[in-house]
Amino acid sequence: MSLEKLVRQLQGAYSGELAAGYAYRGHWHSVRDAAERERIRAIEAEEWHHRELVGAMLRDLGARPNRRREVVFYCIGKCIAGICHVGGWFVPMYGAGRLERHNIVEYEDAAVYAAACGHEELVDCLLAMAEVEWEHEKFFRERIAGHWMLRWFRVWPPPPAKETIRSGRALAAAGR
Repeated sequence: MSLEKLVRQLQGAYSGELAAGYAYRGHWHSVRDAAERERIRAIEAEEWHHRELVGAMLRDLGARPNRRREVVFYCIGKCIAGICHVGGWFVPMYGAGRLERHNIVEYEDAAVYAAACGHEELVDCLLAMAEVEWEHEKFFRERIAGHWMLRWFRVWPPPPAKETIRSGRALAAAGR
């Protein structure tokens, strides 16, 4: 059961990284500020790297990406990339932050499932990816802080401190 959950979680993450990669490519192309542009470009590269890591995990587990999800998330990523050019500055920054908040938990959950089904070798890598996603969320949260559009958009709940990723439930499930 935990192995099935792990594979489903990794398939979701793999396809999610596809969408994120294309979305961030459009996002950084739409940003005018050079420092923001470079940071979002680096985030794109990190998302593609995560996709490589998750793909290797799926292969090692004898699983494959979900083809249907791949098609859907490819389309989602390309659509978001286009929206970044017409959605102004705030909407892509806000949306990216919300998604990154979800991605932290996605990798933490995957680490719990990996530990539960005896795949300890995956836990550290999954938690490292959660930490990177935490940094992404922080970047986008800081960018939108105080923006006037927050009158209509509620900021998502902040993640716990980054240090809790390594001391949290994934390690407890692994018995560490």
